[in-house]
Amino acid sequence: MAIDEITEWGPDTYMLARLSDGQELANYLFIQANSGEDSEEMPLPTPIRRPGQPEEVEPPKPKPEDFASGQEVAAFFSSMNSL
Repeated sequence: MAIDEITEWGPDTYMLARLSDGQELANYLFIQANSGEDSEEMPLPTPIRRPGQPEEVEPPKPKPEDFASGQEVAAFFSSMNSL
């Protein structure tokens, strides 16, 4: 995909976006660590969109049947143990 040169960021702008994303994540973690058990769950901060990155589409949530059952996991590890 061709991007107009005017919309491209320089190294300093990428660095500032990275710093901003890091600060937002640090604030989020601080609030989560110091909030009570009964506080409502905050969503993770979204990073600043960089030029040329496609818009992120939220991945589909896994269905419960996509996971192995406890019996299947136990059988797998017992078969690995007998090798």
